[in-house]
Amino acid sequence: MGDVIPVTDRATLRADCLRCAGLCCVAYKLPEGPDFSFSKPAGTPCGHLGPDHLCTVHETLREDGNPGCTVYDCFGAGQRLVQVTFRGRDWTESPELAEQMCSALVVMRDLHELLWCLTEALALPGAAAVHAELAGACTETERLAGLDADTIAGYDLREHWSDVDALLLRASELVRAEVRRDDREFRRALLTGRDFAGADLRGANFRGAVLTGADLRGADLRLADLIGAELRWAKLHGANLSTSLFVNQNQINAARGDGATLLPSPLTRPSHWTAS
Repeated sequence: MGDVIPVTDRATLRADCLRCAGLCCVAYKLPEGPDFSFSKPAGTPCGHLGPDHLCTVHETLREDGNPGCTVYDCFGAGQRLVQVTFRGRDWTESPELAEQMCSALVVMRDLHELLWCLTEALALPGAAAVHAELAGACTETERLAGLDADTIAGYDLREHWSDVDALLLRASELVRAEVRRDDREFRRALLTGRDFAGADLRGANFRGAVLTGADLRGADLRLADLIGAELRWAKLHGANLSTSLFVNQNQINAARGDGATLLPSPLTRPSHWTAS
């Protein structure tokens, strides 16, 4: 069993490509289309992956028609697999590990995303009533992330994911209690291109909603639950997400915004956003 990495510091849940082995550039299938200018099957290294395990065209991905690559974030799963689970070995030096490492990445990334959400929920005073349960879920998620390579590569995460999701929903409902309204319930709703410009969406439930291309310019999204929401091409210019719940860097990178967009403190403004 691998060593347990503490998650009290969210820095452990941020990608460090220099300590990985380019796993995301190998594991996933890339379909040619609006997100990728080329296609490749899962398990095949991207043609732009260099011998140092880094992308050779990273600085021009968007200009070259590959914005999908700039959206992805492994939440630190890649370096954990290479440095801890596989103890420094990688698929280039040990080709027989490639399939196992790719399978393990998918599971570890999901576990690290759960840890990202759990650590956020544990920091929310309004969710104090379920902090003990959240801490227990965090411990169990860490235990799973510490499983050996053979076990984690084939682990079925659906039951654990479902349990944690239900707990995060309880935490969300507690935090949003004072600002929740029935007309702001959009769980799993198809909201592609919907006009929410300037709307008061405080405490809204957008869990799993599809907001692709939605106009959220100037919207108030404080305490809105955005876990699993699809924000690709959503317009966030001037929107207030300063206390939005469970939004992550992947979602922000996929959206559009500007210098007036307010983000939760752990997140950073994407370089491709406009200044104003």
